[in-house]
Amino acid sequence: MAFKYAIALTGGIASGKSTVCNLLRLYGLRVIDADAIARAMLDKEAASIGGLFGEDFIKDEKVDRKALGKLIFSDEGARRELEALLHPKIREEIRKQSDMQDRLGGPYIVDIPLFFETDQYPIEKVIVVYAPRETQKARLIGREGLSDEEAEARLNAQMDIEKKRKKATWLIDNSQNLKHLQRETERVFDDITQLR
Repeated sequence: MAFKYAIALTGGIASGKSTVCNLLRLYGLRVIDADAIARAMLDKEAASIGGLFGEDFIKDEKVDRKALGKLIFSDEGARRELEALLHPKIREEIRKQSDMQDRLGGPYIVDIPLFFETDQYPIEKVIVVYAPRETQKARLIGREGLSDEEAEARLNAQMDIEKKRKKATWLIDNSQNLKHLQRETERVFDDITQLR
């Protein structure tokens, strides 16, 4: 049965989910990465995306992620079209990988950025990686080279981080430095190992 031993990991954009997942892998937890699945699916569906939004969004038979990102974060209709195309396929692949992980037994992580927004996964235990909205915004601007307006649009496309924080089984605070994040992640990892 899919998701029997799964623990969802989520948070806001630029909250540090990838860093936490890498730490949890180092500590020995298995991780299903929904973003990696989504990226692979995006390229697999390049022809369909070109058909939906135009060939300007395809370069060398792959999706121009930067151009598509600008479109979908500024046009809600386009975002919904893309989600309707990709989300069912991404969910199916996550379910398949979860089936395989459940056969191995013991807890594992399913990293799903839009876990609460989509409400599509029957996972009860949830880790939320938290950083205040202003910190997220500063990281987004620094990391992606976005304008203030573009960063706001991306933040507004997700559930507010303060709401996610309240829904957490475990909260990992990433508002400080890497050392602090490591301590926070270790604390949650120790709790998870008690579930075995």
